[in-house]
Amino acid sequence: MQFSGELIEAKLIKRYKRFLADIIFENGYSTTVYCPNPGSLLGLAEKNTKIWLEKSKNKNAKYQYKWKLSELYDGTLVCIDTQMANMIIYENLKLGRIPEFCQYDTIISEPKIDCGSRLDFLLKSDVGVPCYIEVKSSTLSRFPNISEFPDSVTSRGSKHLSILKSLKLNGFRAIQIYLIQRNDTNTFKIARDIDNLYFKSFQMAKSSGIEILVLQSFISKTEIKLSEKRPTIL
Repeated sequence: MQFSGELIEAKLIKRYKRFLADIIFENGYSTTVYCPNPGSLLGLAEKNTKIWLEKSKNKNAKYQYKWKLSELYDGTLVCIDTQMANMIIYENLKLGRIPEFCQYDTIISEPKIDCGSRLDFLLKSDVGVPCYIEVKSSTLSRFPNISEFPDSVTSRGSKHLSILKSLKLNGFRAIQIYLIQRNDTNTFKIARDIDNLYFKSFQMAKSSGIEILVLQSFISKTEIKLSEKRPTIL
């Protein structure tokens, strides 16, 4: 998945109201940009963090720039745009690049569930049972080589696991995908200390037969690709 244009370097002044951030460009011009992430951005939103912005194609957009990447002190790139996770998974499903899903030939985005909620994808084929998928973007890493999810309390995430569990019990294939959106980790775990309810929901989901799939992004300043590396689940 390529970015829509060349990313522009800036420094973060502060992030606030969840979806807004004040930034300053190298030439000294400062402005407010859109932050496409509802989480805490723990470790990724300190003052003076180098960040990379994408300019909006919409001239009437309220904010002309969208925050896409944070660059850590060691050069590690982290994609903070949660919407990118679904776009990356969709692209790779369509191209047949995820072996676990090659048997499916129909992709439905944001299928509506009976309870009125939606998941990210529904896959179908002429053989086998339909497959429901929920995708979560993992950006948190507090320990060397370990990615974590979530970075803040997520009642919505627990609800999605509950929906997947119900679908599994009703005979569907149900999969929770965690897409690691950084280049510097090899393992993955649930951040139990941040959201213990989500951890319990995760454990119940696994025991009910929901498949857990952890995928790794390879991030550059021009594109994000799926890595061949498959992180270990702790």
